[in-house]
Amino acid sequence: MKLRKILGIDIGGSGVKGAIVDTKKGELLTERFRIPTPQPATPEAVARVLKQITIHFDWKGPVGAGFPGVIQQGVARTAANVDNSWIDKDLNKLFSKATGCKVHVVNDADAAGMAEVKFGAGNGEMGTLLLVTVGTGLGTVIFSNGKLVPNLEMGHILLHGADAELYATDAARKKNELDWDTWAGRFNEYLLRMEELVWPDRIIIGGGASKKGDKFFHHLTTKAPVVPAKLMNEAGIVGAAMVSKYYNKLES
Repeated sequence: MKLRKILGIDIGGSGVKGAIVDTKKGELLTERFRIPTPQPATPEAVARVLKQITIHFDWKGPVGAGFPGVIQQGVARTAANVDNSWIDKDLNKLFSKATGCKVHVVNDADAAGMAEVKFGAGNGEMGTLLLVTVGTGLGTVIFSNGKLVPNLEMGHILLHGADAELYATDAARKKNELDWDTWAGRFNEYLLRMEELVWPDRIIIGGGASKKGDKFFHHLTTKAPVVPAKLMNEAGIVGAAMVSKYYNKLES
């Protein structure tokens, strides 16, 4: 099955974003369409949002969706920034039924990482790559010589006795009304701890905060070079579409 155009959707703690993707070039073919994440963000409520997105694009084909949690064979195992009712839900089945399209779900950070390695800041890079998506949470992805280590949840390591996501996310910056310099010190602590655990050759920063690199990159003191994601916050959409393409080929 030749699949080039696929609808990619990125499910976040604050918004659900979608666009049609050219999976050969790693580019969006449409403007992103965003709907605020429903509160509470139950599986059924988010499924209705995915249906709205497919209707917006008049889409009937395959869909890839990135979800902020561990995904095993389409089943959610964690749900850090959404509702706990997600846990153990078969999201492939739920979303496919809601939209009338064949949907494949993947961890959102893994999706962003795959897009960056194929089309962005990780293209052609060997060794150990660490990608951190910074937004409502801290998504973490590791590639070893181009191979993904899936479903890492290292945004939840402890810093000062608490979950790092409560200390070093962009959401924490906004909630605690921190200036960029103060927040950058916190985020640098997180990266230094990650470096002690992983020893990456290159660190890629993605997510919403990647657009503001000029405000905090100069505060980062890791041994590994830190670079912004080239696809920025489009990476999750592109990567989700790539995953859908992969699974549709396997199933064809």
